[in-house]
Amino acid sequence: MKGSIGLLPNWDKKHTAKIVEQVYYFFDQAGIPVKTLPRGSHILTDHFSEQITSWKEEVELIVVVGGDGTILKVARELVEWEIPVLGINAGHKGFLAETEITNLQECLHYLLEGNYYVNERVILHTNVKRKGEKALDFMAVNDVVLSRGPFSRIIDLDVYINQEYLETYSGDGVILSTSTGSTAYSLSAGGPIVHPSLEVLVITPVCPHSLYNRSVIVSASEAICIKVASSHADIVLTMDGQVGFRLQKGDSVKTSRSSHKVKLVSFPSSSFYKLLHHKLKG
Repeated sequence: MKGSIGLLPNWDKKHTAKIVEQVYYFFDQAGIPVKTLPRGSHILTDHFSEQITSWKEEVELIVVVGGDGTILKVARELVEWEIPVLGINAGHKGFLAETEITNLQECLHYLLEGNYYVNERVILHTNVKRKGEKALDFMAVNDVVLSRGPFSRIIDLDVYINQEYLETYSGDGVILSTSTGSTAYSLSAGGPIVHPSLEVLVITPVCPHSLYNRSVIVSASEAICIKVASSHADIVLTMDGQVGFRLQKGDSVKTSRSSHKVKLVSFPSSSFYKLLHHKLKG
């Protein structure tokens, strides 16, 4: 490792300070500069990328300390940088974090030795059109969700793949997830677990008012359009569970694979199946 390290901590997490101290000390001993944001920064709420534009040409790797939410935010905001991201889990059930505090030192040595590889993950590009005009444009790493509000009735959503009609889903909503996001909300709604290396999209209905509606898996190269067919309901669009937008009847939510990819650092000892067992065993 020759370049600088960019360190982005979520200071709201309980063990962040301890992890940051270890990371700083390790790279300082190795003579590798570490850039970071001040203690008062709030990654999840601030547009932090505006504060670190000078890092782009200097850092070789971004280290994120936090839970999956923190890693999702960093991955989205810095996706155009095309710089690898290492997640250190300071949260709970982290599927995106590569290491925990218990094996942090081992993984830092792997980084120093260059004993790691980079996984490229699909990221979704979503835009909303309302009366022919673009109303929203956004990226999502895990999922795009259309769901009913807290007091609304069943909603109807028309789903098209490459402009070909697939189904009208009646229920609480629809989740469109990447393989990375298959272990998030989609899993809770009964969707399949998909290996993150597969470039597919999963369409999962939420509490469908039908006996036969099940998840549909399509190629990540497909373009998916979901049109709001309900006028009586409060319908919300959310991306990665972090950004929300209220929809209206007639709105079209168009989602396709972005030309960019999220680059996540992994180590030779990593195993998706071991991670599944560890995180989901109860």
